[in-house]
Amino acid sequence: MFDGSMAMSFHSLTYPSHISGNVRKHRILYRTKKNPILAFPPSSTLLQTDESGNLPDSKKNSGSGAASTGSDSSSLFISQTTPVGIIGGASVDSTLNFLKKLVQWSSKDGEDSLPFVLCSDPMLNKQLLFHERSYIPLLSSKRESSSMDHTPIVGNLQNKRAFLERSGAQCIVMPCHISHSWYDEISTGCSVPFLHIGECVARELKNAKLKPLEAGSPLRIGVLATNATLTAGFYQEKLQREGFEVVLPDKATMEHTVIPAIEALNRKDMEGARNLLRIALQVLLVRAVNIVILASNDMRDLLPRDDPLLKKCIDPMDALVRSTIHWAQSVEKGT
Repeated sequence: MFDGSMAMSFHSLTYPSHISGNVRKHRILYRTKKNPILAFPPSSTLLQTDESGNLPDSKKNSGSGAASTGSDSSSLFISQTTPVGIIGGASVDSTLNFLKKLVQWSSKDGEDSLPFVLCSDPMLNKQLLFHERSYIPLLSSKRESSSMDHTPIVGNLQNKRAFLERSGAQCIVMPCHISHSWYDEISTGCSVPFLHIGECVARELKNAKLKPLEAGSPLRIGVLATNATLTAGFYQEKLQREGFEVVLPDKATMEHTVIPAIEALNRKDMEGARNLLRIALQVLLVRAVNIVILASNDMRDLLPRDDPLLKKCIDPMDALVRSTIHWAQSVEKGT
């Protein structure tokens, strides 16, 4: 029910629901891998859309109590002060984790958190997963990535961005690593701020005033991610722009630990994947990196929260959440 939908939430439990159109009210308890979270408050709306981000004709005027939507489906959404537009990515779990943190970290005593508009499309999920898996030898019959046409993915993401702009979003984010492979194409022509996850985490590390672990050495930041994300190179670019030396897993580490860990995950061999991930992290840490950017939601979830290795890692999604909240606070203050 959550996939393939547009959801807009005004996170105040006392806020009256008065959005026109073919709207169904939901209180959805979505169970993630580890714990249940409230995906939408009672005043949320859920609208089924197609790949282009439009309401199908059968949805626009159906339902006995449906009010007129007008010619543009985006007119359903009423204006709020600082609604955040969110484009879902390859993983619904990742999107929900991002939303959970955005709601919790931006709320005051559990109320008045940031309003948001969410696009989550199952077709886009499949496209992104196919792209990512094409970089894993045992999960693809051949090297599809070299000849794969990414135009449909980029077009889909551009449609989602345009829909969010028309819906009144004042800032757009993508809580998905692989989607940032085409950030430049997606963000071109965007009329509102479009945050980049790589810039967010690089800025936080710059402001942290870290000191090199070895005297006279540059600040080294490790990046551990899937082959597709590392090949895209946006984390390396943003970190280097801030003056960091970027340390990536070498070829042997990728071939013997990172890729096998992902393959083990897909076989549901969690213990095997966890052990391989620990080895990959240790290999990076012995190269005198200050911290490791763990840019994979699946790999991040492998380690228990009290794992000492996890304390040496940073989740770029957290940086994206904090930057989104900081943007909203700046708008509110007029700075």
